[in-house]
Amino acid sequence: MTGQVEQPQSQLRAAIARGDITPPVGIYHRMWGAALHDRSTAVHRPLTATVLALAPSTEAASADNIAICVALDHCLFWPREMNEFLDRVARQSHVDRGRLSVYFSHTHGAGLMGIERGSLPGGDLIAGYLERCADIVGGLVKQSLANLGAATISYGVGRCSLATNRDYFDPQRQGFVCGFNPDKAADDTVVVGRISNERGQLLGTIINYACHPTTLAWDNTQISPDYVGAMREVVETATRAPCFFIQGASGDVGPRMGFVGDTAQADQNGRQLGYAALGALEGMLAANSSFKYAGAVVSGATIGTWKSIPLSEDRQMQSSIWRQQLCEVELEFREDLPRKQELDEALTRWQAEERLSVAAGDLGKARDARAMAERATRRLTRVEHLPDARSITFRSNLIRLGDAVWIPLDGEHYNLLQTTLRQRFESLTLVIGTLVNGSTVWYLPDEPSFGKGLYQEEASVLARGSLERLIEALSASIERLI
Repeated sequence: MTGQVEQPQSQLRAAIARGDITPPVGIYHRMWGAALHDRSTAVHRPLTATVLALAPSTEAASADNIAICVALDHCLFWPREMNEFLDRVARQSHVDRGRLSVYFSHTHGAGLMGIERGSLPGGDLIAGYLERCADIVGGLVKQSLANLGAATISYGVGRCSLATNRDYFDPQRQGFVCGFNPDKAADDTVVVGRISNERGQLLGTIINYACHPTTLAWDNTQISPDYVGAMREVVETATRAPCFFIQGASGDVGPRMGFVGDTAQADQNGRQLGYAALGALEGMLAANSSFKYAGAVVSGATIGTWKSIPLSEDRQMQSSIWRQQLCEVELEFREDLPRKQELDEALTRWQAEERLSVAAGDLGKARDARAMAERATRRLTRVEHLPDARSITFRSNLIRLGDAVWIPLDGEHYNLLQTTLRQRFESLTLVIGTLVNGSTVWYLPDEPSFGKGLYQEEASVLARGSLERLIEALSASIERLI
């Protein structure tokens, strides 16, 4: 019979800093192929950058034992923009860029910040904005490093039904579409972290949840963090501390109420997650404590009592572990990966189709052609940076922080990744972040999803079975960490 319950925690040094990175109204905004606008027209909610600096509790800060985590309200940056952003932040903050992990919220309402769009309406504002954004983040990194102090991250788990499977079979089209699928479950796990200092004061919170921020779609013309904004407002109003959001493995999950233009729906979705996160936070023990059976008290019934006790010396040592493990695995490219020349030809063809349709007054056909041109543009972006090889080396630097393992991942992974890993390592808290430092491998669907004609398969550059290979490699790395 269990007589003592331990709350997962990480004892370390930490600091958190927040800045506003909202782009100017009028900047290029079009994210969706079906959108009819180019420029943003207003701001729904501000976009933010939140920097969380982490370091071991017992060692002096150095380039090798500091993790700089940046929660950024953007969908992602293309590889070129990502590299320039990391270089500029590193120069501004005097931190090795290898220490920087940018956790994109993946909001689809922030605008697509690609330098290649400079000639489009509002595109001339992109380059300057990206530089200012990097400068703000660089300043936040310096601020957080200057404020590093003893801290504890206590972890809990909640449940939220916001995320739903989004691989739906359309019987009329006789094919799959990307939208709410009521016939398949999605992971409802909300991992929460409470960061407190030595005096027990709250420094910030961490929310790790998997759900595509696609409440707002082509009809939305406002700059928006999507549901993440209202979620933060709910949590931060209650805690009076910054909230650091980490997008989980959401490749095949999104909100049931999504793909709309109504910002009120994004706020409703965010409140749903925010209340679930607060429920989990409220159910946690105080930092640096365990919950122990304290014996029976005879009353009208014989009552079994429990009480919080300070951590034992062994538990303090365990929760102070700081250990890193590089996971490397070779993942093969798909054999039918399109080449640049054929994508250039497709782009030219669809752009011509759009012009002809506009001239003919067929706006519906013009919209479809514009969407296909956008799809070709993105496919070009996906393949132009890839090495001329049969495979790519996928790397993830896992960090064990006491009872938790943080797993930062490039790309967009199906839900299966996090459900499998959490089932295999139930005694650990796994903080799983995707789209970390952008995406070079794009989507990683599970093996049964290939061959269905899904958008995620079309957008993937990797061969069937890559997700499963990655899961096995990550499992082996976690085993080495523990």
